[in-house]
Amino acid sequence: MTDTPLTEAELAPLRALDTPTICNALEIVAPERRGFGYTVDPLVCPFPHLPPIVGYARTATMRAMRPSGLGDIAARDVRIGYYEYASRDSVPKITVIQDLDGRQAGYGAFWGEVNSNIHKALGSLGVVTDGCIRDLDAIPEGFQMIAGSIKPSHAFVHIVEYGCQVNVAGMVVAHDDLIHADRHGAVVIPKAVARKVAEAAPEPGAAGFRLRLEGRLTGYGDGTAVRCQSASPYQRPVCLFAVQIDKAAIEDPASGETLGEWTG
Repeated sequence: MTDTPLTEAELAPLRALDTPTICNALEIVAPERRGFGYTVDPLVCPFPHLPPIVGYARTATMRAMRPSGLGDIAARDVRIGYYEYASRDSVPKITVIQDLDGRQAGYGAFWGEVNSNIHKALGSLGVVTDGCIRDLDAIPEGFQMIAGSIKPSHAFVHIVEYGCQVNVAGMVVAHDDLIHADRHGAVVIPKAVARKVAEAAPEPGAAGFRLRLEGRLTGYGDGTAVRCQSASPYQRPVCLFAVQIDKAAIEDPASGETLGEWTG
């Protein structure tokens, strides 16, 4: 039963949840996986407005820094073999590709206008890769991309192996693993608990208390009220606000009752 692909009726509740909520639910139904099984390195998502995707992994490795060294016929056979592999089965698929160029991962883009359209036609909902992507204005509608970086060239990009185990941003993935992904990253859902995850996820607003803060913006030593920084041009900045908290209260969202209150 665990190896039987999930039906559309079983996939739909998973798509209704974001990836952080899936991770929270996995802590309940598969607590041994709390510390692994999801992306841990920074990734970029050029289409954060797209809803979560859930599908079965089609895996591959690639390089781009140097030519493959294969002759034309051998290189063609690898490409055709990969596309045939990517097209198999009628299940929803997510392509997971590891860039083997090490510290130069993202040297050239496998993903752009051409491959995104090909993969969508082959049944892929999107890609999770530690390599780079490009042609963002020409990506087919609804095709999600979660990648290590955004770059302009495809360089000498080529597939090395497919149907293999990969490690993308710290997430180890095997062929046919069930993947959940959105703008936050991706996680592997163990098949043994896949049908229990949605039920274990808390309903929005069903748990926790409301924190209410009252105060005002102040300023740092240089007179500014906000400081922002980003690790790279491709990542959203993290901003810190200088504030003075005058009052903090914890409330029960169901009843509106104030459970505790503190004043500065």
